[in-house]
Amino acid sequence: MAAILGSRNFRKNNRKNLNKLVSQKIVPPLVALAIFLVIWQLVCLTPNFGLPGPIETFSETWNPFIIDPFFDNGESDKGLGWQILSSLGRVALGFSLAAIVGVALGIFVGANKLLYNAVDPIFQVLRTVPPLAWLPISLAAFQQANPSAIFVIFITSIWPIVINTTVGVQQIPQDYVNVARVLRLKGLKYFLKVVFPATVPYIFTGLRIGIGLSWLAIVAAEMLVGGVGIGSFIWDAYNTTTETNLSEIILALIYVGLVGLILDRMVGFIASKVVPE
Repeated sequence: MAAILGSRNFRKNNRKNLNKLVSQKIVPPLVALAIFLVIWQLVCLTPNFGLPGPIETFSETWNPFIIDPFFDNGESDKGLGWQILSSLGRVALGFSLAAIVGVALGIFVGANKLLYNAVDPIFQVLRTVPPLAWLPISLAAFQQANPSAIFVIFITSIWPIVINTTVGVQQIPQDYVNVARVLRLKGLKYFLKVVFPATVPYIFTGLRIGIGLSWLAIVAAEMLVGGVGIGSFIWDAYNTTTETNLSEIILALIYVGLVGLILDRMVGFIASKVVPE
């Protein structure tokens, strides 16, 4: 009897949790999206308004960009699926390099006050440089489009990682340091037992900011370096602007936003599993 009642309570709680999830997390975004689409469509009904509405956008891009995102006609004439995968490949490489170098550099700088005082003004100046401002430098240095785009991602995303990691190291409680001295923790043990656990929330804050900047930087860089990539696709469509191409640009922007959201949520999910509560 108790088992039956427990099972009923379990199912009842599950239904409550599911209803709460639907009412708080799913319904509000769907309602907001519907309102946005209605407003967009109404605005586009204005005479001489140059942009297509949502109905026109999806009807013009349905075939092949929506139903066949991985078509390949050679050269840069590829579906948005291939364009995004190409951009994500560059982001993965550039961001991974930035994460490795940024975390290591942040820990090193944060642990040395004299070094921090020396390089912090330089970091603060470099982090304010817009992503595209680095592109001429990278093109001059690497002489090729792909390494140049990866460098732009790296140099754009590394600063929030470095700065947040540095702050995390500097915020390690003095009690932790004192205990480490008593236990004679040094080198790798000190890092694994004290430094990393204390700084990991700051590290993931920097990583989450950095991944967003990486995606922003690659779209901007690809607009200028060409080749295959979502930024190049948007720029090429703009340079041959027709009413249909405007629909393609809008669809590409929607894809860019969705991928950026997914990347942010992925880093946030990993952080929720790694960062201690």
